[in-house]
Amino acid sequence: MAEYDVDLFVIGAGSGGVRAARVAAAHGARVMIAEEFRVGGTCVIRGCVPKKLLVYASRFKDHFDDAAGFGWTLTGASFDWRKLVAAKENEISRLSAIYRSNLSKAGVAVVDGRAIIEDAHRVRLMADDRKSSAKIILISTGGAPVLEPDIPGREYAITSNEVFDLPSLPKRMLIVGGGYIAVEFASIFARFGTEILLAVRGENVLRGFDDDLRSGVRDGLVHAGVKLHFGTQPVRIEKTAAGIHVSLTKGESLDVEQVMLATGRRPNTAGLGLEKVGVELDHIGAVKVDAFSKTNIESIYAVGDVTNRVALTPVAIREGHAFADTVFGGKPEAVVHSGIPTAVFSTPELGTVGLTETEARAMFDCVDIYMANFRPLKATLSGRAEMMLMKIVVDGATDRVLGVHILGEDASEMAQILGIAVKLGAKKADFDATMALHPTSAEELVTLRTRTARYEREIPGPEGPDSGALGEG
Repeated sequence: MAEYDVDLFVIGAGSGGVRAARVAAAHGARVMIAEEFRVGGTCVIRGCVPKKLLVYASRFKDHFDDAAGFGWTLTGASFDWRKLVAAKENEISRLSAIYRSNLSKAGVAVVDGRAIIEDAHRVRLMADDRKSSAKIILISTGGAPVLEPDIPGREYAITSNEVFDLPSLPKRMLIVGGGYIAVEFASIFARFGTEILLAVRGENVLRGFDDDLRSGVRDGLVHAGVKLHFGTQPVRIEKTAAGIHVSLTKGESLDVEQVMLATGRRPNTAGLGLEKVGVELDHIGAVKVDAFSKTNIESIYAVGDVTNRVALTPVAIREGHAFADTVFGGKPEAVVHSGIPTAVFSTPELGTVGLTETEARAMFDCVDIYMANFRPLKATLSGRAEMMLMKIVVDGATDRVLGVHILGEDASEMAQILGIAVKLGAKKADFDATMALHPTSAEELVTLRTRTARYEREIPGPEGPDSGALGEG
């Protein structure tokens, strides 16, 4: 008789867990996976996939407006929120079923219900109080939005979980937060016709992204009609007969139909039994792991957002695959968490890979910037006040491209391809030597020949102070 019921028990059937389960099964492991909500996890059910569908829907407003400049006459266009929600639900249900089918085809046993860890080799299935033993346990429970700040009345607010299934399109909504989730939904709902107010604690949106692109996204929000409230946060939320009344830190007050808190996410580790087993967590509850996704307990691993390394779906998938190859395939792999392309699906769209200008200037002695801000060809006939911004950050000493940042249509698609070049260590001379494809916006990336700025770290003389200041050339 086998020592354990299964070789691998996975808790959480999101992107990382599903990939780990399937690859481990392909290596010959006996695998069981438990999911308490819907197979597919945040990305498929209430994250990037349904969000991108809403982004597509919202941009039809711009397409309709643009059409007149190209000779089209469109009349009577209207938007039906409930129809979009139903179509979205059909698609994510289809994808969830595909995920489940792929698990079944791989020979993975799927348990519908919550599972918690009993000890280093056993989990309890809460639906029927059954216990199962496993040689290896993998935690892939992802993250969840938080209702912050902790203020009176926050229970009247919604998060990015509930926003996809609102019974009706709100006429006026306050979104709290300045990160990518807040910015994306502000951009989406403004185009659906909702009056959007965005309350941001800082002085600009998208902290951590390149400053020039942050300013471009901010201007795009203003152009879409979003009312920005910087340097403020709600202090009280009250339910009224007419909707919701919100008091802000600066003494302002707002009356809206909905309040969406998009101020952050936390690893989903509560109630999993991790403390009981002794799995180490960090200050926000994330599972601490080594380079191979192993916890401090020899038989317990974790991948994806629950580890709070890089909270992106492709990263979770890569970590899950690497885990399975390492533990069950005899091919150890430590995932490299740098040079990862990413996007913000606002309108205008932001795509980026590598270091920002600020990060590069802090790390390198000489940084060259190549930047262009131009009107794309499409806008010449549409009449839209639309611009493209492209920025290349280069190590001035070696000519290696450190980062590329794009704002505008299809920025995410370009960032994915550019990720290959940055990963390979391409130099600016390699970009220059690449023939342009005309007419495209992307050709600007290989025709940017004039350096727009150089930043050199001051090197003190024998008797000069070691100030470490940065000089602009």
